Amino acid sequence: MSRSQPQVRSDRPWYAVAAVVFAVGMAGTTLPTPLYVLYREEIGFSPFMVTVIFAVYAVGVIAALLVAGNFSDVLGRRPVIFAALVLSVLSAVCFLFEDGLVLLFLGRLLSGFAAGLLSGAATAAVTELAGPAERSKAAFAATAANMGGLGCGALLSGILAEYAPYPLKLPYLVHLGLLAVGMLLVAVLPESVERPEPRPALRPQGMVVPSQTRPVFVPAALASFAGFSVLGLFTAVAPSFAAQYLGVDNLAVAGAIVLAVFMASTAGQLLMDRVGPVRALPLGCTVLVGGLVLIGSSLLVESLGVLVAGAVVAGIGQGMSFRASVAEVSRVAPAQQRGATISALFVAAYVGISLPVVGIGALAVALGLRGAGLIFVGCVIVVAAAVALYLARRTEPATAR
Repeated sequence: MSRSQPQVRSDRPWYAVAAVVFAVGMAGTTLPTPLYVLYREEIGFSPFMVTVIFAVYAVGVIAALLVAGNFSDVLGRRPVIFAALVLSVLSAVCFLFEDGLVLLFLGRLLSGFAAGLLSGAATAAVTELAGPAERSKAAFAATAANMGGLGCGALLSGILAEYAPYPLKLPYLVHLGLLAVGMLLVAVLPESVERPEPRPALRPQGMVVPSQTRPVFVPAALASFAGFSVLGLFTAVAPSFAAQYLGVDNLAVAGAIVLAVFMASTAGQLLMDRVGPVRALPLGCTVLVGGLVLIGSSLLVESLGVLVAGAVVAGIGQGMSFRASVAEVSRVAPAQQRGATISALFVAAYVGISLPVVGIGALAVALGLRGAGLIFVGCVIVVAAAVALYLARRTEPATAR
């Protein structure tokens, strides 16, 4: 089997172009976040249904990771990225023409498929299109595009919904325009992967956790679960809580709160470089616990400032622990099973972003958002603290030697 060598011109910053496409695609996944309050008023569903709609997105991401996580290795990065943008277009169309829950569910599912395809293919493209002297910049660009796109999507829709007409239409029309630009950029983007010739059959990658990786994988997966559950809290429930208990009915402010947690996550991922993955994983979990304490306090004292502080601190902890988790799992996984093992880690993360949030919605029916939020905070603190303590004890003997 021969492989075609891609020709990439190093005199142009193609990795930055790929990062822009990545950010545009990911922005679509958080566009509905500040708008759920308006959808509830229009359609008349409960806070629990908001969390179910959000969870459908995670189902789509997990399905795409399990079925098509390795497709860009065979087909090339560009076709998979383009397919993800097409799915984003279809998702936006569903939201434009929504007339009830059916199209909301379908739009979120398609958005999840798009994010699952894009996260792997676009991350690889950004790093592969960088020259040797640009590798560190490209790694940051991939992180910033992912988390920054997620944060900016919520901010964009919040601003448009608050200050422009057609609050449930205009954000998606603007995003469709951005997606059109993204598709044009993909058309001129060089291919960065060596495609096998003849092309092998496309087979689902699945999820693999080799036995020798499990001592590292299990705490990393639990840390990812805890960190992503906090991201799920802010992208699904925090705007409703802010409106109901804090009197924050400005949708732009709701979007800014979501932006804060994702920007903090980006900062936490950058801090991992200075700390190193072995220390960053327990430290990130510890910082995450501190952020959760602040979030819980904000629920009790009804303070927007404390909630934002909790978002920033928890975001830093999530970013630090998650990037360390990926680095450690990548280090110990066998080369021939590395992609599938990392996909398993992402599955754990996206179970974390959906399952606890649905639990909050179910509890909120009986206890209200405040009571459900406090129980959520307590449970995630237990998980994150347990991981931090386990890792701290495990590294003590090595440090002593």
